Amino acid sequence: MHMFATNPGVPLQTGRRRAVAASRPALPPMHIVLFGAGHVGHALVSLLGNLPCVVQWVDERDELFPDEVPANVQVEATDTPDAIVDHAPAGAYFLVMTHNHALDFALAARIMRRHDFAYFGMIGSKTKRVKFERRLIERGVGPERLIEMTCPIGVPGIVDKAPPSIAIAVAAELFKVRSQEAAMAVVCETSHAASRETRRVSLPQLEKV
Repeated sequence: MHMFATNPGVPLQTGRRRAVAASRPALPPMHIVLFGAGHVGHALVSLLGNLPCVVQWVDERDELFPDEVPANVQVEATDTPDAIVDHAPAGAYFLVMTHNHALDFALAARIMRRHDFAYFGMIGSKTKRVKFERRLIERGVGPERLIEMTCPIGVPGIVDKAPPSIAIAVAAELFKVRSQEAAMAVVCETSHAASRETRRVSLPQLEKV
């Protein structure tokens, strides 16, 4: 066993990794709104229950929800799931994987009305995406905004279609987006700090009388 002598007057340094982590802007927990309590939804909730996030789990079919869910998961059994979209906080991560093709589109149209979400992913094929893109444009969504809809979802390279495999691919994509968001926050904070320092240095110094 190694013993380390410390000076009570000097704070203990635990290495560069901690110093770097402390300098990063703290982001609030990722708020995920998950529509769909099917097999993939269940697998995803089991995975997200062990990760740093808050999950709203939404479905019309109350009987599909388990009796117990992880502490960070809130069940929303409602006949109007699309209304949940409007009440989600800014920066939310929307996941659409319901049993109903028409409901998927209603949710997609509702989500795309917002301009403040961090992520919108929908389970489905490339063919489904093309159909939804055409209908969204007919509803007034600008073609340039369609890139904000991720469909199919999940990081590439995972070809297994079993629910647990899809859940892993989706969770990995969510945290990839989250990491990019955190990196952008660091860049913005660094830029703001540099701008403040530039302004401070450029301020004219008062002459002493």
